[in-house]
Amino acid sequence: MSLSRKRKKELRKLQHQANTLWESQQVLIGQAGEVAREAGRQLGNYNREQVVPTVQHTYEKYAAPYVEQGVATSKKVYNDKVVPTAGALIGSALSVWDAATEKRHDLAAGRGFGSIDLAAIQKKADKYGKKATKQLSVPAPKKSLGAGGVIAILLGIAAAAGVVYAAWQTLRADDELWVADDPLRAPDA
Repeated sequence: MSLSRKRKKELRKLQHQANTLWESQQVLIGQAGEVAREAGRQLGNYNREQVVPTVQHTYEKYAAPYVEQGVATSKKVYNDKVVPTAGALIGSALSVWDAATEKRHDLAAGRGFGSIDLAAIQKKADKYGKKATKQLSVPAPKKSLGAGGVIAILLGIAAAAGVVYAAWQTLRADDELWVADDPLRAPDA
């Protein structure tokens, strides 16, 4: 089958139009990639100039006092309750160890048990038990976190999530925005 000159001419003209359209699309895609890169850069600038200072200010205004109060309370409980109680427990355990060692030496030397005053032992055990219970008890917190504090923490978390999302969008690799260095040719008809 042979094509007439007129058909061949029309096909060449159509192929030329397709190639022109293809090249203009490549230019358009290149420009869209440049716009997307610039938008990402501007988003990064906006994030750095607007979002981060706002989040930091909100954290310092609403959440930081609660965090600092929590750290101070933790230090106070640790220093005033845990350390002295642990010291008392260790001291009591060492005293019991020393008493047991002394009794073992007495038994080995043949001195025996001697007289045991059970009432005195029970009185001392009650005394030490009350003292240990008093030192181990933690007082109830004086002030609870109010609705404003909860809202401030939630806003801070939401702002931090926004910052993370913006950074992710800025730094992720978009394969869809990739443009070839040399324009592709349209297939021959």
